[in-house]
Amino acid sequence: MASSSAADGSEGASVASAACRDGRRRRVSYFYEPTIGDYYYGQGHPMKPHRIRMAHNLVIHYGLHRLMEISRPFPASATDICRFHSDEYVDFLASVSPATAALASAQAQPAYDSASASASARQLKRFNVGEDCPVFEGLFEFCQSSAGGSIGAAVKINRGDADIAINWAGGLHHAKKCEASGFCYVNDIVLGVLELLKYHRRVLYVDIDIHHGDGVEEAFFTTDRVMTLSFHKYGDFFPGTGHIKDVGFGQGKYYALNVPLNDGMDDESFRGLFRPIIQKVMEVYQPDAVVLQCGADSLAGDRLGCFNLSVKGHADCLRYLRSFNVPLMVLGGGGYTMRNVARCWCYETAVAIGVEPDNKLPYNEYYEYFGPDYNLHIQPRSMDNKNSAKELENIRIMLMDYLSKLEHAPSVPFQARPPDTEAPEEDFEEMEHRRQPKLWTGECYDSDPDDQKPEP
Repeated sequence: MASSSAADGSEGASVASAACRDGRRRRVSYFYEPTIGDYYYGQGHPMKPHRIRMAHNLVIHYGLHRLMEISRPFPASATDICRFHSDEYVDFLASVSPATAALASAQAQPAYDSASASASARQLKRFNVGEDCPVFEGLFEFCQSSAGGSIGAAVKINRGDADIAINWAGGLHHAKKCEASGFCYVNDIVLGVLELLKYHRRVLYVDIDIHHGDGVEEAFFTTDRVMTLSFHKYGDFFPGTGHIKDVGFGQGKYYALNVPLNDGMDDESFRGLFRPIIQKVMEVYQPDAVVLQCGADSLAGDRLGCFNLSVKGHADCLRYLRSFNVPLMVLGGGGYTMRNVARCWCYETAVAIGVEPDNKLPYNEYYEYFGPDYNLHIQPRSMDNKNSAKELENIRIMLMDYLSKLEHAPSVPFQARPPDTEAPEEDFEEMEHRRQPKLWTGECYDSDPDDQKPEP
């Protein structure tokens, strides 16, 4: 189902562009937790971890797993998570449960201990846990799996065991040091970048989610060791940050770059902006490692998005970054039309490996989701692109001006390296033997027929 020049022993399966015509196949390490699709945010909530299971199912049925190393992530410990998040916040995540959250919400009822309920309610408010970021069964274990995959991916790159490391359960870019935000509780990206910084002087973070990567930008706003670059919808849109004039502070000034866009962004316009900006960033900043957040809510037809990218247009960002031959960590993120998220992340797994999968989907456990055409690729919608050529050119010029102010490849003073993270891993064949409680049975997704059955 996937074609590659490497398959017949000829030149490697590189999809390298003009920036890198090495023809070399990349060593890809892929992290997947088999229970990730069991976690359930609640009925009607747009975030559905089940999409990661659907993407993995396509990866398997296309035979892509035979072309890369697959590992089950070791759950991140509270100590690991506290490398970025506050102790109090992590303690809260580890101890809160749907029962305690329900107690807090019912504090006005005389049947409950009002003092205890009031304290719990204050914590929920303090840590921004509620409607958008609900308390669900297994919340902390979900966070541990997501963060463990991104930390493990960074460890693989640090050890030189992989050229590209993938964790589709990662990319939760809104989480802050002391609070949840935008369906995100633990910022696995920041944790992964901190791990990469143990061995790499400079790390570039690129975000193509339709929402601004605010949590990651905030974490590294005052340093030049991490450059953040976010392409996102801006203007009366969550989280409301990411203005083009937000460029970092102090030592980090001009190391935070934002590309604010309007509705209807299409493949041609996105590529015309993404490639020249990335080329200049790579030339000036010269990162030792790159982290790409591949939020799929920038695809056409997303339940919460308003861009008009095809799967190929979205994947072109990965294709281009891959061409520079710099160690690359690839993460998930947003994406709320499950069938399209699965399509996108499966295809991007193939791009990372360097193969081109057939457009016709192989039969799989979720085949009915992909009707009526049962294709891997989706067609952009008929909608206006509200990003004019002049506006996009002005954005490009302003960002190029910012980049011209930077020191080329800023140096890093000598310092003691933090201890290595030991993340035990299990072979893919042994994944299913670890007993885990089932948290979701599937029946509650009936509220979202758009992702439950073929379109008419």
